[in-house]
Amino acid sequence: MASVKLEVSDEANTTSSQYMPNEPSRRQQQDQKGLECITPLVNSVEETPESIATEVSGTIPTWIRGNLLRNGPGKFEFGNQHYNHWFDGMAMLHQFKIVDGKVTYRSCFLRSDAYKKNSERDRIMVSEFGTVAMPDPCKNFFLRFLSRFEMIEATDNASVSFVKYKGDYYVSTETNFMHKVDPESLETMNKVDWTKFVAVNMATAHPHTDPDGTAFNMGNSYGTKGALYNIIKVPSTKNNPDETLEGAKVLCSIIPADKSRPSYYHSFAMTENYVVFIEQPIKMDLLKIITSKLRGKAISQGVYWDPKLDTVFHLVDKHTGKTSSTKFHTKPLSVFHQINAFEEDGFVMLDMCCADNGDAIKNYLIQNLRKSGEALDQVYNTTSRAFPRRFVLPLNVNDDTPTGVNLNTRPASSATSVKTAKDEVVCHFEDLHGDDLFEYGGLEFPQINYSKFNTRPYRYFYGCGFQHLVGDSLLKMDLKEKKLKVWYKKGMFPSEPVFVPSPEAVDEDDGVILSVVVTPTEDKSTFLLVLDARTWEELGRAEVPVNIPYGFHGAFNSTA
Repeated sequence: MASVKLEVSDEANTTSSQYMPNEPSRRQQQDQKGLECITPLVNSVEETPESIATEVSGTIPTWIRGNLLRNGPGKFEFGNQHYNHWFDGMAMLHQFKIVDGKVTYRSCFLRSDAYKKNSERDRIMVSEFGTVAMPDPCKNFFLRFLSRFEMIEATDNASVSFVKYKGDYYVSTETNFMHKVDPESLETMNKVDWTKFVAVNMATAHPHTDPDGTAFNMGNSYGTKGALYNIIKVPSTKNNPDETLEGAKVLCSIIPADKSRPSYYHSFAMTENYVVFIEQPIKMDLLKIITSKLRGKAISQGVYWDPKLDTVFHLVDKHTGKTSSTKFHTKPLSVFHQINAFEEDGFVMLDMCCADNGDAIKNYLIQNLRKSGEALDQVYNTTSRAFPRRFVLPLNVNDDTPTGVNLNTRPASSATSVKTAKDEVVCHFEDLHGDDLFEYGGLEFPQINYSKFNTRPYRYFYGCGFQHLVGDSLLKMDLKEKKLKVWYKKGMFPSEPVFVPSPEAVDEDDGVILSVVVTPTEDKSTFLLVLDARTWEELGRAEVPVNIPYGFHGAFNSTA
């Protein structure tokens, strides 16, 4: 197991004492120098619609039977027009089919309306997060002028993840549109609009699922009185084979602190009995967003970080839809992904990957990812790293609860929760890692043994280390020992790890990790990596003879 060492130094923590109890200074990672150029990882590639064989080295366990499905951007221009942001590229779907120790690969572009419109005209016709579609030059001046007053059309370029509702697979993004996809052929099937089923204008690409298949998600709604955060519940079963989101309902709505500037959120957390919404200081200026086309500006220009605001946790009872009157406040944080959340001894343990500012979205411009030399180093060194942290939220806060004392009575936990006023508790996190994680640039794309340990106490989680702008190592964290296992090969960039449990597994980490590894310095050097999740040793790899861009999220579709 190879690793890399970086020099680190002690640096005083400057967080306000309201959130940070007295503690020793914490080691922080120094700036990077000489980062490898990763331009090939964010270049357009051709699709491979027919399955092709891979070359397997080592051994891939024969008990693994199914499809690793991956999603992410794969086309970054049409004609002479280029997308500005990594999130804008056209969705490319990937399938690694694993049967009897062998692997085949196929890929195709999602046949979204955005993809089809852009392809037909060979220019960008549909605006994306960081790119505004300019008026068609073939129209006369008057029509081009009028087109600026049209509302921006929500994209259906579902490039973020594979998700599951009622047993069916969908690809999703952060608008109101998803596409049902055949996991065997990757064929684009139904286009599904959330607004036809529930009163929301968007939904996240990271729903949570109860053991019975009931799914929960979140989405904003926008009306004349401003925005609302909505928790959505989708039933587990279908009444007929053609159903999609029928039966979905809004479980409850949460009023933003500022209705005209709601928080951006990429995901949320869930326990056995609660949904936890994180209202963070990444804000969306709705006036700027709805007038973006008129001003010729991208939607991303209306998203900003406000470090003067707290991060606030909202607890909602999954069974009644009632929102707790107690709000849990902490320092300004930005959060993309939660690790896990569970209830124990009258507390909610909320584990998530947190950064101390919200600059990451703005830094992931295509032009930044394609830089080299000192310019690339500068982009990375001005991007805040994310680290796994735990917040402990007491459930039984009432008028009799004393103020000014730590309500977290768990002896092994350094997290604090202090009631400061009626219905307000101020929280400080505990780190879920040791100092060695600073050497690997923090952790993102967290995953667990979801089917067995989501919403339950757990010991292990997995993720990518970020010594670069994209993941460049695979990490396993042992929460009991606060120990880290690392897979790292210089010049190789692994994707989000996906845990697949062994048949009849008893131990939490009895299974394998699947990750797609791309290498920008070599042509057609992608491979599917299989690690033993317990020992973190490489079992095998399946080399793919085509180029694959770096992607976002995926899922394992078992066919065993």
